[in-house]
Amino acid sequence: MDRSYKTVVVPVKGRELLEGKNFRVALIAHDAKKTDILAFASKNEEFLKKCDLIATKGTGRLINKKTDLEVKEIMSGPEGGDLQIGGLVASEEVGLVIFLRDPLAKQPHDPDIAALMKVCDVHDIPLATNLSSAEILLKGVIK
Repeated sequence: MDRSYKTVVVPVKGRELLEGKNFRVALIAHDAKKTDILAFASKNEEFLKKCDLIATKGTGRLINKKTDLEVKEIMSGPEGGDLQIGGLVASEEVGLVIFLRDPLAKQPHDPDIAALMKVCDVHDIPLATNLSSAEILLKGVIK
């Protein structure tokens, strides 16, 4: 079995939305990851300014306050925000989800989180759950 690594270009569903339309990116971060999502948004601000951004309440409020990005805030995760984003994913209104989760903390809305992750898989929408995967996914969309 050949175990050598090869460079593979994977088409990102929704990349065509970058041409002439706004590419919608959903941003979510658990409390322990808020500083990480803020650093990610600040680092990638030039590209994210070209996108239609939505976020759960706490994440959106933080990014709106600390950057020049305009983020539409929806409900917080525990209030149903993860499910709102899942609905947008299911209706193909979101092209990429950045969800910086705290894998070590139990969340009261874990079933909602699982549903969001499932709907991303079902509809083939890229989902990043940590900073490294978020950077790689964004680079794939930008290319």
